[in-house]
Amino acid sequence: MLKEIAKLSKAHHPSLCRGVATCLAGSLLMTQFAQPCAAASDVTRQVLVRDITSVEGVRDNMLVGYGLVVGLSGTGDRQQTVFTVQTLANAMQKMGVLISPSAVVVKNVAAVFLTASLPAFSRPGSRLDVTVSSIGDAKSLEGGVLLMSALRGPDGQVYAEAQGPLVLGGYSAGSGANGKQVNATTVGTIPAGAIVERDTSVDLTGFKTVSLMLRNPDFTTATEIADLINVEFSKPVASALDSSRVDINVADASAKSIPLLIARVQSLRLKVQTPAKIVINERTGTIVMGGDVKLSPVSVIHGNLSIHVATTYQVSQPTVAPFKGNAGQAIVVPQTAVDVKDSPAQSIRLDEGANVDELVTGLHSIGTTARDVVAILQAIKAEGGMQAELVVQ
Repeated sequence: MLKEIAKLSKAHHPSLCRGVATCLAGSLLMTQFAQPCAAASDVTRQVLVRDITSVEGVRDNMLVGYGLVVGLSGTGDRQQTVFTVQTLANAMQKMGVLISPSAVVVKNVAAVFLTASLPAFSRPGSRLDVTVSSIGDAKSLEGGVLLMSALRGPDGQVYAEAQGPLVLGGYSAGSGANGKQVNATTVGTIPAGAIVERDTSVDLTGFKTVSLMLRNPDFTTATEIADLINVEFSKPVASALDSSRVDINVADASAKSIPLLIARVQSLRLKVQTPAKIVINERTGTIVMGGDVKLSPVSVIHGNLSIHVATTYQVSQPTVAPFKGNAGQAIVVPQTAVDVKDSPAQSIRLDEGANVDELVTGLHSIGTTARDVVAILQAIKAEGGMQAELVVQ
C-alpha cells in the first residue's frame, strides 16, 4: 500500500513522493509503538493481589508489658508515684535485697508500659522492636535502660522478654521559661530490644482452603480476584463468598505446597475499581475526594457576611470645678465603631457529569475556604446532586 501511494504521489507531484513515504512510515512506526506503551500504562495502573488482600489466619498479635527504666539523671518519677516505689522494692527483693518502700528514692527510675507487635510465623530467638512509654510523672526517659520485662499476649501468656537502652526522638534542655523541648521525651523505642520466647508460627499444612480477605471490601473486586485466579489455574478453584472474602480450594489448585500457592496468587495483577467516596474531617478542614466522584447538574450560591466591631478609647480634657480652682480628673471615654460588610453572593454551575476537578476549581474561583467547602459538599449531598459516599470524621 505504501508503494502504491508513493507511485500516485510521484505521478502528480514528484517532489512530494519522499515526504509522503516518510510521513506514512512515521505513522506506522508510531502505531507499532503505541500498543506497547498503552500496555505499559495499563500495567502501571494495576495492583498486586498481595497489596489489597491478606491471608486469613496469618496476622500480627499485640503484646504489652510493664517494667522499670533506670539510669535516669534525676528526671524519673517522684516519690508520690506509689507503683514505681512498690515495683522497685519488689525487684530488689527478687535479687535478695530487702528494702522499705518508704525509704526508696525513685528520681532516677521511671515506671513504663511496653508495647510490641508479634509478626506471624515468629519463632523463638526472633527480635522485636519495643515502644516504651512513661506512665508516671517522669520528665524524661533520656539515657535510661529498661530492665528485663515480660511481654504478654491477650491470653496472658509471656511471648517475649524485653531489655536494653532507650532511643528517644526528642530532647529537653533547661527548665522553666529558659527550657526547650523538642518532640516527646517520655516515649522511646528499643530497636530489636525484645526476644521471642514462644513459638507462634501458623501451620499451613493443615489448610484445606486459603481465604483471601480484602482490606477494602467490594463485591466487584472480590469477583474479579476470583475470576483472575480461575483464569490463572485454568479451572474453577476460587470463589467469592462475599464482598470481603475469596476462598481458594487447595486440593483443586493442585499446588506443590501452600506457600507456593499463596505466592502465585499474590503475584497476580488486576485493576481495582475504587468506590466514589469523599472523606471530610471537619476539625482540620481536610477534604479528600476520589477522581470517580460524579455530580449531577447543580448550582452553588455562596455569600459572606462579616461584622467588625472596633472599640477605641479617648481621653477627655480635664475640666475645672467652678469656685474651687481645682483641675478635674481626665475621663476615658470608649468609642465603638461597627462596620458591617455583606459581600455579594457568588455562584457556580456544574453541568451533568462534572467531576471533582471541576467542582474544586469552581469553588476556588468564588473564594471559598476549606471549611466552606465542607458545608457546600454536605449541602450538595443532601440535595442529591452527588453520586458518592460522604464520610464525615
